[in-house]
Amino acid sequence: MNPTVDFPTTRTISENLIVEPADIVLHGTNRQQQLLVTFISANAESLDVTHRCQIAIAGPSVASVTGSTLSARMDGSTHALVSFGKLEVKVPLRVENCEVYPPIHFASDIVPVLSKLGCNSGGCHGRVQGQNGFKLSVFGYDPQADYDAIVKESRGRRIFLSSPSDSLLVQKATANVAHGGGRRLKEDSTEFELLHRWIEQGLPRGSESAPRLIGLNVSPTERVLAAGDKQQILATAIFSDGIQRDVSHASNYASNATTVAEVTQSGLVRCGELSGDAAITINYMGQVAVVQIHRPRATLGQAYPTLPVNNRIDELVGAKLAKMGLLPSESASDTMFLRRLFLDVIGTLPTSDEVREFLADLDPYKRVRWIERVLERPEYADYWALKWADILLVDKEKLGDRGAFEFHRWLREQFERNRPYHEWVREVLTATGNSGRNGPVNFYRAADTPDALARTVSQAFLGVRIECAQCHHHPFDRWSQSDFYGLAGFFQGLERKPLALDRTLLVHSGYQPMVIPLSNAPVATRPLGVETAPDLTRTDPRVVLADWLTSNDNPWFARSFANRLWKQLLGRGLVEPEDDMRLTNPATNDPLMAFLAQQAIDANFDQKVLLRLILNSRVYQTSSVPNDNNQDDDQNFSHYYVKRLPAEVLLDAISSSTGVPETFPGQPLGTRALQLWDNRLPSYFLEIFGRPPRNSPCECGRSSEPTMAQALHISNAPEVESKIGDDAGRIAKWLSTISSDVSQRLKPDTEMSLVNEICLVTLGRLPRSTERNVAQALFATSNSRQAAEDFMWTMLNSYDFLFIQ
Repeated sequence: MNPTVDFPTTRTISENLIVEPADIVLHGTNRQQQLLVTFISANAESLDVTHRCQIAIAGPSVASVTGSTLSARMDGSTHALVSFGKLEVKVPLRVENCEVYPPIHFASDIVPVLSKLGCNSGGCHGRVQGQNGFKLSVFGYDPQADYDAIVKESRGRRIFLSSPSDSLLVQKATANVAHGGGRRLKEDSTEFELLHRWIEQGLPRGSESAPRLIGLNVSPTERVLAAGDKQQILATAIFSDGIQRDVSHASNYASNATTVAEVTQSGLVRCGELSGDAAITINYMGQVAVVQIHRPRATLGQAYPTLPVNNRIDELVGAKLAKMGLLPSESASDTMFLRRLFLDVIGTLPTSDEVREFLADLDPYKRVRWIERVLERPEYADYWALKWADILLVDKEKLGDRGAFEFHRWLREQFERNRPYHEWVREVLTATGNSGRNGPVNFYRAADTPDALARTVSQAFLGVRIECAQCHHHPFDRWSQSDFYGLAGFFQGLERKPLALDRTLLVHSGYQPMVIPLSNAPVATRPLGVETAPDLTRTDPRVVLADWLTSNDNPWFARSFANRLWKQLLGRGLVEPEDDMRLTNPATNDPLMAFLAQQAIDANFDQKVLLRLILNSRVYQTSSVPNDNNQDDDQNFSHYYVKRLPAEVLLDAISSSTGVPETFPGQPLGTRALQLWDNRLPSYFLEIFGRPPRNSPCECGRSSEPTMAQALHISNAPEVESKIGDDAGRIAKWLSTISSDVSQRLKPDTEMSLVNEICLVTLGRLPRSTERNVAQALFATSNSRQAAEDFMWTMLNSYDFLFIQ
């Protein structure tokens, strides 16, 4: 059902009809105002009736109305009468300076038109080489260059001052002259008139002292819609002189989930048949805002049930499930939970003895105890060091043997000590000295330029992708080139002095100003989102950056940390991708995100505290088997999201199941894939199962999608076959204790004991009827060893082995 949205007190409210804006002022002959009309029912449901209500102007000589948009006609005051059913609202309306077409500012008025029409997009004239000799800055990030391209390039042939409508710029856009991009402009549109008037006014660039755009407000910010419902978006630009201007029809709109809700370029949202969440991005001149659309399931036909709760996480997830009409799956079975716990936290399968011990334990709090037990396992440090080695680019090809070894060893030590996250991140950011002795110094060899460091630090530790802003204004966020190079400035002045044996001495020579390439415009070094540049002359600038980045007040650090842990355990981030946190990519459950971030701060960034909290939640312990109600939910954690075993975890799982360790060149026998510091160690298995090259901090570098090559390898690889059939392997040892003659068929109960053992070590549970039937067929047609080996191979190829459920 539709919730009541909290509106600012300036809006006009008459009973149950709300009209925005509450007081309309149109400055100039070309100004328009989109109305937003919301009906609030007696039971507090909100319904957009913008395009269903009647709108009339009391003084039609002052203004006119087309659909739900008001336009100025002459100076004066009147009111708009908005009616829906028996409800009516009078909205004051004033028109000023109607006889004057406002002076046009190129950056504030013309560039938005070029963006709206797609002229400066990456697929058109905004591409690197331009299009057909005409190049604009992508998304209009450089208005000065765009002005020169339109007005001055090609000897000014794109503009015809004496006849604006005959200008090539206009003729191409209206397709009166052949245009590869087709018709972009209609002669009766406000955009056409604006271009025409700009040329008439003599191509003004606009005063540098003209009011600047400082913000973008949208309404509503959130709405729950049913299938087929529509919702108009009202977008208002805020300028530095306090003037507010309706830009609903001038903004660009995009949906991140078009199957849930799609949006037109006039800002009209239409909700689809599929349930879920969608974020509608509104972009105007680099200012971005978002409207969250929720499409719940059809009504349950009954009161929403009271859900079991283990901790606050369950309450927050449960509130979102109730809002979306989703029913959670049942609790995971003991065996499903135990295998999931081991693989998610330490990347290791439980042994058959551990599974039996857990199943035999009748203590109702055994899951709590086993969570503690797993968190203290030595494999914990191995697994988390591997994960962060991927993110922090511990690549032997770039760091050399010593550098990669020292950095990986140092990372493992942090997790072995359970050192607080913000402490070891700070040490990475401020590292200096010999890369052969101080592991974190190698971070500055992996990312070896200020640009690369800005990208990596932001994405790895803040979950913010700012690489787009290196060349132009970020299309989906607020970041500009000044923001990007302001952050990169902290790393300007780093000196890397080569030492013997592929080692480097890292020192910082002190603060050095930075400029934006090409334009050579100086940039003040400052953290993201901070307007005032700090004093960097007294210390290594990275110390100032580390103070800000690891601060409890940092808006991204704790959220990014919590989101990574949630993604690791639940299979999907609250923000997805987990390292793309921005206003236009909101969390699927923001109250939960805020709670987890605060818990991280309160726990002094102790990773195990946050892991323990999540692991003990009923949400984590929910079954991966969906029910009829939630089977298509992939956002709200109504069931556990199945994920494939990572490459190293899968290889170790095969080795532990067969009882035959993998042999890695140059490594001691018994070394597990999780323990490898050398990411370039030859291994066809690890390569095809998605071991990342570690050339980007993005976790997307680790492939988790199943491929045909993987399926063929796991079912046909000689390496797997040799492990299964090894005379020193698990099956051979089992059989040697049971019978000296495996050519004869074993007794049925002995066969079943062997089948039970194989299922316990591979799947973490006893066999089901399907697996027992397969085993019986194999033992009926082959000798005991061959049947056991074939059954083991069958289990290693099974869905239940290859995936965490």
